[in-house]
Amino acid sequence: MQHAVNKNDVLEITIEDIGSEGEGIGKYQGYTLFVKDTVVGDVALVKVMKTGKTYGYARLMELKRPSEYRVTPRCPIAAQCGGCQIQHMDYQKQLEYKENKVKNCLTRIGGFQDFVMEPIVGMEEPYYYRNKSQFPVGKKKDGSLSIGFYAGRTHSIIDTEHCYIGAKVNVDIIRFLREFIIKYHIEPYDEETNQGLLRHILTRVGYHTGEIMVCLVMNGKDMPHKEELIQGLQMIPGMKSICLNINKSNTNVILGDKVVPLWGEPYITDSIGGILYRISPLSFYQVNPEQTKKLYDLALDYADLHGEEVVWDLYCGIGTISLFLAQKAKQVYGVEIIPQAIEDAKVNAKINDITNAEFFVGAAEEVLPRKYKEEKIKADVIVVDPPRKGCEQSLLDTIITMAPEKVVYVSCDPATLARDLKYLCERGFELKKVRAVDQFGHSVHVETCVLLTRKICRAITLK
Repeated sequence: MQHAVNKNDVLEITIEDIGSEGEGIGKYQGYTLFVKDTVVGDVALVKVMKTGKTYGYARLMELKRPSEYRVTPRCPIAAQCGGCQIQHMDYQKQLEYKENKVKNCLTRIGGFQDFVMEPIVGMEEPYYYRNKSQFPVGKKKDGSLSIGFYAGRTHSIIDTEHCYIGAKVNVDIIRFLREFIIKYHIEPYDEETNQGLLRHILTRVGYHTGEIMVCLVMNGKDMPHKEELIQGLQMIPGMKSICLNINKSNTNVILGDKVVPLWGEPYITDSIGGILYRISPLSFYQVNPEQTKKLYDLALDYADLHGEEVVWDLYCGIGTISLFLAQKAKQVYGVEIIPQAIEDAKVNAKINDITNAEFFVGAAEEVLPRKYKEEKIKADVIVVDPPRKGCEQSLLDTIITMAPEKVVYVSCDPATLARDLKYLCERGFELKKVRAVDQFGHSVHVETCVLLTRKICRAITLK
């Protein structure tokens, strides 16, 4: 059946739902349209930009009647910037949206019906919470310097120095670096030609310690006028580490493998729940320390450790969850594919006097099956915190074979979470409880902590 909507049509629609990327969803004569920068309840005049058989995309032209859930974003560039997709949505409505996003994925993809969904853990102050920021450096059309953030779904840079979800000190750092780059004619990187020297500015700030790291990502081996660079950055209170990261490859990946320390320590430290962590430029460390503590407390609560358990923490990074769990477990084993992260994890165990945590380098889906096969290792609790793509099936199969009492799954992607839970729950586990945690206020991303327990009667075994 032919739909009644064509490209360039200007239509009036009411927004009834929000999509997975934060775009509003409305219907015109039964035909679905996705509209960025709209909120449930908005009555909007939209221009159709692209149409498919069953749905299309439209651009917001005019708000006829704003929704009661719409707020004015604090950030003047929120609509263009790719960092905050839903800053125009009331924060309580954001939390409701994220909780529903998790619930819908579990129901639709996972096929789960009756499960305990505990209320989402929101933020007390959803601004200035990020301890890590990455500013691309480039040129405007007129050749002048541009430092800021990528516009949504593009690599064109929106020039700014103030981010409302980043650390406040970034304003001083970017202001100084802007002057430094202009004064000494440091050539910004050009993605199209792979020419130019300075690609990105990476900042990391210890939320509890106040320690600051500045790491400049270079398309070359060195930075001219290093002494002036160091002298200027040193003036910023809390500066602990200044380094270069060498990335000469023609790629979208921000960081290269090589770090060259220029001044201070090659790391900063921060703490979560009384445990100190050493963070280097390449370390994975959760960007929202206050919410991370709530997330890890939740994982610890779900694991329900009594001091006798052997715990495996897969995708352990620099040992953040591992060391949290080690306080209550008999023994914790962490697995992570990045060697530098495992080095950091070992140091972190040492500086916290934690002796019951051991770490292995390798892919979790290779290390765990091998250890199980060769050493018959056991696990009472397995904790997984995989990247967005979720767990490899070989890893899920090993978890099923090892049959721990509990699996605590920490996820940053509700869709792959639902897929993996479905696989595990069809093979001997049951979903006990789920709780979302808002780690990334004003964005569409959400973390989730899930508890699975082993069914007493394991009717299905692996062939």
